[in-house]
Amino acid sequence: MPLKNLLYRVYERQLLNELKGKQLPKHVGVILDGNRRWATGKGSTSRSGHAAGAKKIVEFLLWCDELDIPVRTLWLLSTENLQRDESELKNLLEVIESSVNELAATQRWRINLVGAKGAIPQPLASSIAQAVSDTQNLIDKPLINVAIAYGGRREVVDAVKSWIRLQSDKGLSANQLIDELNDAEISAHLYTKGQPDPDLVIRTSGEQRLSGFLLWQSAHSEFYFCEAYWPAFRRIDFLRALRAFTQRQRRYGL
Repeated sequence: MPLKNLLYRVYERQLLNELKGKQLPKHVGVILDGNRRWATGKGSTSRSGHAAGAKKIVEFLLWCDELDIPVRTLWLLSTENLQRDESELKNLLEVIESSVNELAATQRWRINLVGAKGAIPQPLASSIAQAVSDTQNLIDKPLINVAIAYGGRREVVDAVKSWIRLQSDKGLSANQLIDELNDAEISAHLYTKGQPDPDLVIRTSGEQRLSGFLLWQSAHSEFYFCEAYWPAFRRIDFLRALRAFTQRQRRYGL
């Protein structure tokens, strides 16, 4: 075994030992950033970057399985991404479709869509719906939220609209609607309704912003920004993020 790999193994074991007995996150959200920049650095195409990023998803989910993290949210496609160049968008949608199909085929994880269903192009929309249907009975398996055609502001707007529609047949006045609406009602109509909010949000590629990811749900989340591009994200990077999480004192705004 090359010396570098041996040192990585030793360091991984050290990090795992540091996590023993610690309270790990129940829900981890990840902004999978840097596929194109990783590919550019390799002198390759954006499609190869997205393909490498898709391959990393399976590795990441297996790392989470080993540590019994029950809920993971992966931001695969933002609403802004839908405005990309037609050729690149086509390649990206094909890679995402293949990745979602692969995840569902394993029957290891329960797939859930987090995003604006009506904004997802075909045939990706049909593939996601099938993946959700094929895994919905796996209630004892970890939950994987695939955030596709997702935007944090849109999610909040959609939640409010959904709540108003539900109240429309009650004949309430505008003032009554205002009095009835509260944060619990909005939470109950988010794409992630019924799920715990993320304890930890990770963003790769060195960018230190959330870009609206889980905008409402991340109010009390811990954030970890990693320099590595997503395709180059290693198990030790993930373990470092978890170690940083365990070292923080969570105050929940108090």
